[in-house]
Amino acid sequence: MAKVEAGMEGMVDMYLFETTTLIDQLDEILLRTEQANEFTDDDINEVFRIMHTVKGSSAMMGFENLQKLAHKGEDMFFIIREDPSKMKDIGFVYDLVFQMSDLFKAEIEEIRSNPDYEGTDFSEMIAKLENGAKMLQGELEEAEAAEAGEHPAAAKSGGVEAANENQSVIRVYFDQDCKMENLRAFLLLNRLKESFDVIDWFPKDVENNSESSATIQEDGFLVTLNKADVDEALKVVEQSLNVDTYEIVTDEKEESESAAQQKAAPAAEQSAQSAPKEEKTAQAKPAAETKKETAPAKKEAPAPAKKPERAPVQQASSNSGKQSLISVNLQKLDQLHDIVGEIITTESMVISNPELDGLKLESFQKAARELRKLTDELQDSVMSIRMVPLIGPFQKMHRIVRDMKQKLGKNVELVIEGEDTEVDKSIVDNLNDPLMHLVRNCMDHGIEEDVSERIEHGKPEKGTIRLSATSSAGEVIITVADDGGGIDTDRVLQKAEEAGLLTKPASEYSEREINNMIMLPGFSTNTEVTEYSGRGVGMDVVKKNIEKSGGSIFVESKRYEGSSFIIKIPLTLAIIAGMEVRVGDVIFTVPTSAIKQSFKITNNQIIYDTQGNEMIMLRGECYPILKLYQKYNLETETTDFEQGILILVEADGKKVCLFADKLIGEQQVVVKPFPSYLSRYNLKAEGLSGCSIMGDGSISLIIDVNNVIDKQ
Repeated sequence: MAKVEAGMEGMVDMYLFETTTLIDQLDEILLRTEQANEFTDDDINEVFRIMHTVKGSSAMMGFENLQKLAHKGEDMFFIIREDPSKMKDIGFVYDLVFQMSDLFKAEIEEIRSNPDYEGTDFSEMIAKLENGAKMLQGELEEAEAAEAGEHPAAAKSGGVEAANENQSVIRVYFDQDCKMENLRAFLLLNRLKESFDVIDWFPKDVENNSESSATIQEDGFLVTLNKADVDEALKVVEQSLNVDTYEIVTDEKEESESAAQQKAAPAAEQSAQSAPKEEKTAQAKPAAETKKETAPAKKEAPAPAKKPERAPVQQASSNSGKQSLISVNLQKLDQLHDIVGEIITTESMVISNPELDGLKLESFQKAARELRKLTDELQDSVMSIRMVPLIGPFQKMHRIVRDMKQKLGKNVELVIEGEDTEVDKSIVDNLNDPLMHLVRNCMDHGIEEDVSERIEHGKPEKGTIRLSATSSAGEVIITVADDGGGIDTDRVLQKAEEAGLLTKPASEYSEREINNMIMLPGFSTNTEVTEYSGRGVGMDVVKKNIEKSGGSIFVESKRYEGSSFIIKIPLTLAIIAGMEVRVGDVIFTVPTSAIKQSFKITNNQIIYDTQGNEMIMLRGECYPILKLYQKYNLETETTDFEQGILILVEADGKKVCLFADKLIGEQQVVVKPFPSYLSRYNLKAEGLSGCSIMGDGSISLIIDVNNVIDKQ
């Protein structure tokens, strides 16, 4: 983590989180408006608010380079907000702000990862933004003001006095010794600007002049706004951090009257402290507020009044009706998650203790059932905290498609489906890079460069990339598909052979195996190195990253119709409900979410397909039978169907019956990954997703139903 000013260390994480969220929102607004070719007043105001907030928080954290960058972006949208007619031709604004957004993201990552962070020089980008502002302004006076570093709003404002009876001035004092009063004033000013038409303020340079803190300490921070907004504005002031006192200022005469009244009525001041917040706020205002305000004589600022001696402003109570939200470090959730896993394992060890076999312990069994209920609720609560929708990584792909459309000259539309599907936060974080590579691959390799090729095969001129997600049997299936030219299997096989990647004769590879060769390390069909491909890396990295998350990926493609990359990832990596089955001396765990039913059969119910494979007819439908002892080469005495049991499982609409010796029972299990030295055996492909520790200390192998069915 980057070094920051003393006392600010605890705020860095919050700054990084909030700024990242705001920059993502900025990207979404720009992408949506660019696609719709419409920029509403609400959109302009929202972008301006984002720039305001990022600028203020960056300044407060001491990141001056990011503050200046946001300030220049804000300047452009201030010009647009003042004159929406300038929106007619602002294609260059999108490009500039997207570039600024990328710099922000890279800098935030640098702050997060580099303890010796010193700040990047953004002079080149700032110059571009200044030129963009000049192009929007079109008037020399305003352009010169922007070059001088003066905010356009400052150039248009007068003094801080109330110019007429319809305006009022609020004076705010901050907590004693709170430090950085200028930045606290700047943040308060931004909050007021979000909801009200702020006419003027003093000191003017609170944004970038720390010396103005002394003026604020002595005379307070003054804000002029419409009188009609005063009551609501005071609520904002009252709820702001580090605000000590505030008052309404009109002119010196009324200030004196107000001070005299406050001095003469200490009893009223004391009673205000015990009154409800609404009454207290009203009493805190000087009596002069109820009089007709008149415009004071022209001066630099209202004469400083003695700091009012009233009870400090109280923050909003917990009964305000607002939803309470907090940000929690993911490492803390991981620790909680691990503890819950250990509790479940320990519970299993206690309840399944072999020393209890044969004992009639009704009270113990009742307590055990209650304990199981509570641990289930605890597990569900912890898991729900960690579950987040896929909308975050999905929406980021709009930007990838947008940039590549411009650089590759391809007309492509991105369609997103199922973005509300939820998975574990740790898995979502690992999906950004794989999805980026897959979408780039579809844009670069999938969608045809020549539109006539698409028309020739009966497809529309505009290509489509579809990003979708669905939940199935305790897993999330993410598909990245394009309607392009599909994979040329002959070319892929030739390239793989030239690269020495084949492990058997070329004629023995199936079409599916050839399609999946594109994810082998070092494989690439591009003959030229471009910004997006041709380096021999990418797809193998996608596969590794997905497998690290406990998932799998495979490719389906049809020539001239398109390709699909199908990712299967677990909803969570830690705890699952499973049915334990025995095969010989080995215990397997089958995820309960994949089980349809279990049943016993007789040998005369067995039927055979044309290839001699054993099947079972169930309610008019035939299902193949997979003998687990044969698949995993296990020794068992239960080889007769009448002695064992069948478990019907389903994944992706496909079903198969697993044959095992017997059912042991349902159990919550903590998923443990296989040791790294077993990774060379590719156990995932063989239908095993991990293992768990049983109550008696033995190991259970967890069956990956999707891969078991795919291998069938």
